[in-house]
Amino acid sequence: MSEGTMQRRAQRDQREERAKRLNRVLVCAAAVPVMLVAAGCSSDSGSGDSTDKAAKAAASASASPSPTVQAAAYGKLPEPCEALSKKTLKDLVPESKSGKEGKSDDISTRANCSWNSLDNNGVKGSQFRWLNVSMLRFESDAARGPADKLAQEYYTKQVQDAQAVEGAKSTKSEPVSGTGDQATAVRYDLKKKEGTFKQQTVVARVENVVVTLDYNGAGLAGDKTPSAGDLMKDAKKAAKEAVEAVSEANGAGGAKASGTPSKSPSESASKSASESGSKEASDEPSNDASKSASKKPVSKS
Repeated sequence: MSEGTMQRRAQRDQREERAKRLNRVLVCAAAVPVMLVAAGCSSDSGSGDSTDKAAKAAASASASPSPTVQAAAYGKLPEPCEALSKKTLKDLVPESKSGKEGKSDDISTRANCSWNSLDNNGVKGSQFRWLNVSMLRFESDAARGPADKLAQEYYTKQVQDAQAVEGAKSTKSEPVSGTGDQATAVRYDLKKKEGTFKQQTVVARVENVVVTLDYNGAGLAGDKTPSAGDLMKDAKKAAKEAVEAVSEANGAGGAKASGTPSKSPSESASKSASESGSKEASDEPSNDASKSASKKPVSKS
């Protein structure tokens, strides 16, 4: 074999070797994007699944209804000093010229009015009477519960407070029928330096409103002590009238005041409750309202 032939064969072998190496490089280079694409698809697939799950969870949470409670039946209170008729005031506090309305940040939620009467008979003594009407209205609250339940809890507390007055003697309690959804009357004697006061307290609940009526009387300067039975009779009458005023102020026609079955909440009451939401109840009674509602007998100023 000639030298030229051997040289051409060596060159051909070198070209074939370079071609093989180049082919291997190209194959590897082509494989890298495929692997990256596969990895990318795998990564995107996992991310997509996670995103879908999060979206579904959020949608499920937004679709779940938030806790709700039944709207309060009554959305307002009557004017406290007009809750009792002129005739009733004349019978219970004959010498009173007008009532004194208590201070309140929101008269649609809490209100009270009191009257003093002193019938001065000179050397024959005097007859003293004191009357107070307090009203507290509750709103439904998602955290605390429906308005009528909150009112019932407060009603129970008011009765207990009336039964546990410091210094009270001969305390007696009795249920009162035909006045709102539930009512209790508490009576007791309370001795003061001016004389013995006969205290009558009637606590009544109608829907989401609690009415507390305090009425007491005393014979001063030697005059005779009034009859507890007569005072209680008058107190029950006045309490029923105050409860009727609450129902009438909300368009219920006083039906609940006479102890008849509950009616559907009036449109005005439902609207007011819906607009108020959980603002109150709020609506937990303030210290001033609680003090007014459970005010104890007072003597002549």
